[in-house]
Amino acid sequence: MAKSLLIISRQSPWSGPGAREALDIVLAGGAFDLPIGLLYLDDGVFQLAASQDAKSLQQKDLSANLQALPMFGVEALFFCADSAAERGLDPGALSLEEAGPLTAGEITALIDRYDQVITL
Repeated sequence: MAKSLLIISRQSPWSGPGAREALDIVLAGGAFDLPIGLLYLDDGVFQLAASQDAKSLQQKDLSANLQALPMFGVEALFFCADSAAERGLDPGALSLEEAGPLTAGEITALIDRYDQVITL
């Protein structure tokens, strides 16, 4: 049986390649039917903000890839509720409706459920 994998994405979508790399790993894992989850933490929650203008930052927009996650079988999507609140993001207005909010204690339990964890 394949080991489960949790990807923790902590970088904003415009701060470097980390956000794109995390998403690529999750999509690849989903394509191979790996038990995979994705957690947005710290500035990573900015990836879920609606109405981002990636072109003005000369970046590629990740929103289409985010919407493709369920089509790749990736349904374990989460974000840190505290990180979103600290950054002024309304959880109800995030672009990825499938992502569920977690508290710090729930995040610890989530990490414990996975065999391997990668943080980007």
